[in-house]
Amino acid sequence: MSEQSHPRVGVYLDFDNIVISRYNQLHGDGAFGRDKVRSRVSIQPATEVATRIQQALVDVGAILDYAAAIGPIAVSRAYADWSAPVNARYRRQLVDRAVNLTQLFPAVSTLKNGADIALTIDVMEHLFRLDDLTHIVIVAGDSDYIPLVQRCKQLGRVVIGIGVSGSTSSALAAACDTFADYDSLPGVMRVTPVTPVPSVVTASVAQPATQKTAPKKPPVAKIVATSKAQALTDATPRQTAPSAGPAVPPVDLDLSPRAKKAATALLLRAMEHLAANHMEWQHAATLKSTMRRLDPTFQERALGFNQFSDFLKSRHQTVEFQQASPTAPILLKVR
Repeated sequence: MSEQSHPRVGVYLDFDNIVISRYNQLHGDGAFGRDKVRSRVSIQPATEVATRIQQALVDVGAILDYAAAIGPIAVSRAYADWSAPVNARYRRQLVDRAVNLTQLFPAVSTLKNGADIALTIDVMEHLFRLDDLTHIVIVAGDSDYIPLVQRCKQLGRVVIGIGVSGSTSSALAAACDTFADYDSLPGVMRVTPVTPVPSVVTASVAQPATQKTAPKKPPVAKIVATSKAQALTDATPRQTAPSAGPAVPPVDLDLSPRAKKAATALLLRAMEHLAANHMEWQHAATLKSTMRRLDPTFQERALGFNQFSDFLKSRHQTVEFQQASPTAPILLKVR
């Protein structure tokens, strides 16, 4: 890879993987197969499955914007069977963002490994042909991509992974230089997945024989908007759609004591590594980079903080702050 000061990005989307993972995230494990989403010849708005598909739409723009924030996108490709209606609905969005669509023809009943192989071949070709490609963004969650990630890093590229929470291999996330949950990308709608419907067979025994119980509709996922624009207007009264229901907390936030303790431990590990090689006081930006290298899955937003500085301030009993002015960089050291 040639020396250069500006990053250039290659984006590779295992689109089938993301669409299926998002659908299962909202509607339960295996829901994509049970609802036979891939085999549907059309997506009619009036049907229940069509409503579920609409709820599970993938925000292509959020993914590409995240990659573009790193640097100019030199290569962008998406891999799927674009003849399937569930994927075909994204074609215009992808083409409008200059994404090259790679067709995977279903030679068998499933496309297992089809995208894996095609994506890997393209990435390897670009690594050797495009010397100025500095960052590789792989949008997938399959552990089969681990050898590809390792090879990219061996060749001096920075690898950034994006996957759907709950459907991404933890080993793949750890192999990347940086890994981001799709739900945590700026502008993405956060979701509350469905819970299984409890059996009502035993409860119906106690009911009078003359009473008829209306069949329950299967639960649907609730979606909570969390874009920056939405957050700015949260303090302003607004009208709520009748079907919106009560607000629910975003489930991708891991606010458990275990998660908080792990984040604090990671913070201390990073501080110790920096203190062993540098001065006692450390820049917040350097600290965050070190934490992401130690654990690529670390995200302050998943812990309920909009900014890394907010996360640091919540650990004031662990670290000591020093800031000359509100606009000056934050310096820290272990208490």
